[in-house]
Amino acid sequence: MIFKRLQLSVLQRRFRLQARFVLFGMLFLLGAMTANGQETSLLDIKQGSELTAVAGHLGRGGYELSDGTRVSFEKWYRSKWIDMRFEMLTKLSDDFGVLWGASSGQRAKKVRIDPAMELGFIVQKRPTPSTTLSLIISSILGGTLTEQPCTANYGDIGGVQTVNCRLAASRLPPADTLKQLIHVHPNRFRLSLRFKGQF
Repeated sequence: MIFKRLQLSVLQRRFRLQARFVLFGMLFLLGAMTANGQETSLLDIKQGSELTAVAGHLGRGGYELSDGTRVSFEKWYRSKWIDMRFEMLTKLSDDFGVLWGASSGQRAKKVRIDPAMELGFIVQKRPTPSTTLSLIISSILGGTLTEQPCTANYGDIGGVQTVNCRLAASRLPPADTLKQLIHVHPNRFRLSLRFKGQF
């Protein structure tokens, strides 16, 4: 039990450290750009992502213990805070700008999404006075979703073992359930080509 608390404490400290690192990086970037008099604007702010949906899906369902007690996955996978993301654009010229942003991440007892940082650029060309061609390239650092295992007591048959929380009551051997733990990266790279015309 002491080891479990220590492990949880280490994970919480690591999560806070990652969140502070992302926040510091974003503030440094914002300070450097605004100090040079660059125009910065908010492009997008939203709560939730494709990984938030994956984490929510893991919290569905449950099982019954041998004594009939119902165990719900929700208490392990439900987060009080949903991953918050924002995206900014710092305009360096009429046709070039730096895209940057961050996400807060989210954490529950058995699943977490790490904070993330986004960095990229946008280039625009005007083939004609009424048309605009835009190329957007950006990359995301961090933001990985990781599922944590549980400790289950299988009584005289198997004793106490580490197991995938969602598959603890399945017919799979506990060691095999650990192979089913979720570890997913966000879409690391974005490439977008847009054409806009006024008619």
